[in-house]
Amino acid sequence: MIAELSLADWLARLEGLHPKDIDMGLERVGQVAGRLGVLKPAPRVFTVTGTNGKGSTCATLGNLLQCAGLRTGVYSSPHLLHYNERVVINGQQASDAELCEAFCAVEAARDDISLTYFEFGTLAALWLFQRAGLDAVVLEVGLGGRLDAVNVVDADVAVVTSIGLDHQEFLGNSRESVAFEKAGIMRAGRPVVCGETDLPDTFIAEVQRLDARLLQRDQDYHWSALEQGAWCMQGLDAKGLQRRVELPAVSLPRDNLAGALQAFWAAGLDLPDPQLAQALRKAHVPGRLDRRRVLWHGQWRELCLDVGHNPQASGFLASELSRQPRPRVAVFGLLADKDMQGVVEPLLGEFSQWLTAPLPSPRSCSAIVLAQVLAGHGAEASACNSVAEAIIALLEQTPIDCEIVIFGSFFCVAEAILWLSEQTQEPIDG
Repeated sequence: MIAELSLADWLARLEGLHPKDIDMGLERVGQVAGRLGVLKPAPRVFTVTGTNGKGSTCATLGNLLQCAGLRTGVYSSPHLLHYNERVVINGQQASDAELCEAFCAVEAARDDISLTYFEFGTLAALWLFQRAGLDAVVLEVGLGGRLDAVNVVDADVAVVTSIGLDHQEFLGNSRESVAFEKAGIMRAGRPVVCGETDLPDTFIAEVQRLDARLLQRDQDYHWSALEQGAWCMQGLDAKGLQRRVELPAVSLPRDNLAGALQAFWAAGLDLPDPQLAQALRKAHVPGRLDRRRVLWHGQWRELCLDVGHNPQASGFLASELSRQPRPRVAVFGLLADKDMQGVVEPLLGEFSQWLTAPLPSPRSCSAIVLAQVLAGHGAEASACNSVAEAIIALLEQTPIDCEIVIFGSFFCVAEAILWLSEQTQEPIDG
């Protein structure tokens, strides 16, 4: 009986429902969304796309909306450890029982329509949001934008964090083609907040065609650094009036926090400055510049976890690490379909040693191949049998002042978090 399936049973079932893992298009998911009545899951909808920065932008927007007293849902992907991470209502992850109930509802509505794993999960999230009677939802695009399942819902405010190359087999091999796909989340006459400062012509053309209200970083809003990590954000409210706020040091990329805040203002929302500062200060995303300490042989050692798995993300990680020079070594794992050369090149000068590891995925790149590529660039690199083995080896081999950076695929960071969960550890604030 379907009603008796556990969450693990459901997830296993979803993986085999459709002949393709990814099958872009809105026709199937749109039909089922219509049957479920979830095409308007809340009065305010924020849709977020971008090559990098989606997770931190969504988490920040969720914090801002909740601090404004709005009942809020956030849908994101992929998850690190548990599927429940993908559906958050008022700061709480959906329970197994709630997800199973939603999956049952989608199953009943789809009839003979075949859905991918992501499409099924997106509809389940929208169903839970609709049922919860929310004031606002934040929806993270899974892939691209125009043909992604999330785009079945009309965005009141669209957010494009960045435009770079990734998933070229679906989005094309140029920034122009990627930009066109991401522009697909915009709606006529409505705001679009762009953290990307170099917008391709294809994107500009879609803004003009839709007469969307473009709010671009460094043109319509910007942030500037103040002393001791503090910063200042200047932007525009829904009426086009200037808004300025001084903010404390934060742990997430300020480009993404600024985009989230500008989207919040563009929706006609605001908070007193102290509450804005609190909402942004509290924003945290596991696995994004995620600094932690682990107790090893009676001494605290520092680690940094980051899911940078494309050239743009690794370039950002390199710039952040270079701001605080110190001895560093790396644990690195990547999926085989990623741009390996583009990911490692920005970081070659940051680590004195690299240990590579295989990932628990059939798409994993061989640790030996990764080490060979790094050695070809002159890096000191060797392969390990697992992420945990690599972390332990570096903890044993390196001095106490050496930071261990664990980065690459979500799978790599997830393996590190699983290992850390068994150790005495604590986060490093800010």
